[in-house]
Amino acid sequence: MFPGRFPMMDVNPRYVVDRDNALQRIQHDLWPLDEIDPKKEKFPCCLVWTPLPVVSWLAPFVGHVGICREDGTVVDFSGSNMITVGNLSYGAVARYYQLDRRQGYQHAEFGTAVSWDDALHSSTLSFEHRNFNPFTCNDHSFVADCLNRLSYGGSMNWNMVNVGVLVLSKGQWVNGSSILRSFMPFIVMVCFGHLMVGWQFLIGILSFFLLVAGWYILATYCFNNLIEY
Repeated sequence: MFPGRFPMMDVNPRYVVDRDNALQRIQHDLWPLDEIDPKKEKFPCCLVWTPLPVVSWLAPFVGHVGICREDGTVVDFSGSNMITVGNLSYGAVARYYQLDRRQGYQHAEFGTAVSWDDALHSSTLSFEHRNFNPFTCNDHSFVADCLNRLSYGGSMNWNMVNVGVLVLSKGQWVNGSSILRSFMPFIVMVCFGHLMVGWQFLIGILSFFLLVAGWYILATYCFNNLIEY
């Protein structure tokens, strides 16, 4: 699941030892995280997701993502020059995935990030001066930037697509009502559209799915020079 791990071949053995010692010191200093508490909107070191109004009605796999500090505080890129802290924009957290802090800091010796919260703080300082664009510079881009600063999983190739896939494939639902909140509008929309229009509506929904997924894959992997990380 972790994209583009760094190869370890042809590396100076002394460098490897120094790097491993640095990582051991960092991991030794990691304090235990608090428990996940959805009622208080606390998700320590988690990726969090919530459905978007209207958009998720047509494509329930599309949503808004954020990333949480070590104390569980949610941080997300919610608009141009706007970072939201404390709660996830567009609604309560519906799905979350807790990341392993030990997978981070792979390149702390280069100054990329010295701690989990340091990576989030650096990304916040960068994105609070950026214009929001739903296609090239969005909430997924912000989370990817945080993971790249951490070199999470030994990779600095995180992007909109693999962040979204990680949340959707490994994320846990907060509760049953979160599932209903995410899928009920889509089900109602499909039933109503099929009743009023027929199979053409379902074909239109499928086309919309393919268009959205195709655009993000194309923009990320073929025109990544357009994406601001």
